[in-house]
Amino acid sequence: MSVLLFFIDGLGIGSRGPFNPLNGLENVQPLAIFRDEETATIFDGIVVPTDASLGIEGRPQSASGQTTILTGVNAPARLGYHKQGFPNSAMLDIIRDHSVFLQLTRAGIQPITFANTYTSKFFDERPRWVSATTAAVEAAGLPFRQVADNQAGRAVFHDFTNQTLIERGEDVVKRTPEEAARVLANIVSENRFTLYEYFITDKVGHAQDTAAAGTVLQKLAAMIRALLEEIDLRHTSVILTSDHGNIEDLSTRNHTLNQVPTIVWGADKELIAKRIKSLADITPAIVETLTNKAAAPR
Repeated sequence: MSVLLFFIDGLGIGSRGPFNPLNGLENVQPLAIFRDEETATIFDGIVVPTDASLGIEGRPQSASGQTTILTGVNAPARLGYHKQGFPNSAMLDIIRDHSVFLQLTRAGIQPITFANTYTSKFFDERPRWVSATTAAVEAAGLPFRQVADNQAGRAVFHDFTNQTLIERGEDVVKRTPEEAARVLANIVSENRFTLYEYFITDKVGHAQDTAAAGTVLQKLAAMIRALLEEIDLRHTSVILTSDHGNIEDLSTRNHTLNQVPTIVWGADKELIAKRIKSLADITPAIVETLTNKAAAPR
């Protein structure tokens, strides 16, 4: 039994209309989910509209939402505010104590991994602020996948086509969404828990670029469809979720107050879906699923 958490930054459940780039686009399943409409999706997935506001006034933000997803701790409720950008010291403390990687390690669930590619520049010129995912990997002492792993088909960049890496001068091969899906599926097959992070959706949403949003969403949907075809869903649970809304409403540069879609496919999907109501339920659902399977008699 294994679990893949596919995290998409800035994807909410919006209404149909001219400012929602998902409206009218072809071939964007499973991402085409609209408010007040039937929530059926491909591969018999279960769609759970999920609370990203977490009981705190204001617009949900990346640092606090991602901290909550990756720990099961309601960071906005604990700290009293939503935090944009990167986690501050208080949120880093939460991640260092409660990250999903750390919880699984303590429970003896191995191997576990972060599938994303890091460049040598990150380590040579380490930024002052790091993402919640980076902090979670470091808290558990896990190795980072680097460009050499990408070259060998053992890592996926946040831009899964590798185009951004190529533009930075890295010696990697451009991938189709389907090729990237095969690489990620292979990583999933080798691990009990895998996390993959995609955040171009949030960048495009802030830019209010309708044409770019359409391209990004179609490629992302193609990658997810191919991934679901490659993964053995009899023995793997796939959980897709987001930290806040954004790209579904290009009328504003700001994040939205919309619920986000959590979609669950594969093994134990009904049990996992019933467990999730807010972002704070993602990590507990993952840990419970994997630890219960580990303890089950064979």
